[in-house]
Amino acid sequence: MSLTDPPAWEGTSSDPNDEQFGRVVSPAEIEDAGDFRAVLVGEPYDGAVIGRRGAREAPAAIRRALAGVKTHHFDEGPVAGVADLGDLPVEAYNDADDPENHVADVQAVVADEAAAVYERGALPVFLGGDNSLTVGNVTPLLAGDDSVGVVSFDAHLDCREPADGPTSGTPYRQLFDAGLDRLAVVGARHFETSTAYADFLRDSGGTILTADEVGRGPVETADFALDALAACDRVFVSLDVDVLDQTAAPGASAPTPGGVTTRELFSMLRRVAADPRVVGFEVVECAPPLDDEDGRTVGAAARAVAHFLAGVVSRD
Repeated sequence: MSLTDPPAWEGTSSDPNDEQFGRVVSPAEIEDAGDFRAVLVGEPYDGAVIGRRGAREAPAAIRRALAGVKTHHFDEGPVAGVADLGDLPVEAYNDADDPENHVADVQAVVADEAAAVYERGALPVFLGGDNSLTVGNVTPLLAGDDSVGVVSFDAHLDCREPADGPTSGTPYRQLFDAGLDRLAVVGARHFETSTAYADFLRDSGGTILTADEVGRGPVETADFALDALAACDRVFVSLDVDVLDQTAAPGASAPTPGGVTTRELFSMLRRVAADPRVVGFEVVECAPPLDDEDGRTVGAAARAVAHFLAGVVSRD
C-alpha cells in the first residue's frame, strides 16, 4: 500500500469526560485494518468535478471537524474501534496538466488501493474527494461472485455516459457496465436530472426515491432503499453532500434548494449502516473552500460520518 501516514488525532475539549473522536480514532497501518470496526481513508482528489472544485480539501477538513465531535449516541452508546489509515496517493493528479484527463488513471489507482483495504476484512469510510472516486471505491467489490448494490444519497443520478471520459457525473453508468447489480438513489431532486438518465436507471433495475419521499418518512425511505437491494449480498453506501438542502450544505460542489435536512440524512445513514451487508461508505463532493464561514457543510459531513459509525455499532 502507498497510503500517506495518517494524521495525529486530538480532541478539542479540556473536559476529561468529553470522549471525542479526536481521542478515540487510532492512526493505524493497513496490516491492522481488520482489527477495527471501521477505518478512515482519505481521497484528496477533485479533478473530475462537473462544476465547482474544492473537494480535494475535504479529507483534512472532515477529519478536523470530526475530531471535535463527541462519540456518544443516545441510542447506540459511544462509538469506538475506529482507525485512520491516511490518504490514498491521488493528490498529485490534481496538479497535473489537464487533471480531468487523468480521471480514469485515478479511478484505477483508487480501485487497487481500496481492494487492499477490503482484502483485510475492514469496513472503509472513504473521505472524498469527488464522485468519480465511487468507481474506484466500488469496483473491487464487483470482482467476486457476490451480487453488489449501492445506496446513493444524492440529488443526482450520476448516470451520464462517459463519452469524453469519466467525470463526477458518470460513476454509476461505469459501474453498471462493470457489473453492478442494483442502485437505489435516495434524495433525488426534481428538475436536477434528464429524462434519459432517469429512464436508464429504471431500465437498469435501479430505484429512485426523491427528497419528497424522504420528507414523508426518512426511516421508511431508507428501509425501502434496502428492500430494493434485497437480492444483493453486499451493499456500498455513498453520500454526496449535495443531497442536503443548500441551506445545510452551501459548500457542496453543486448545491440546490429542495434537499433533505441533516436530521433526515443522519437517521437514514444510521438505519442503512446497521444492515450487516454494508461493507463500505464514502462522503464525496464536500468542498471546504466553497463553504460558509462557519464550515456548515464540513460539519454536516463530519457528523454524517459519526452517524454512519453509530449505525455500524448497532450491529453488535
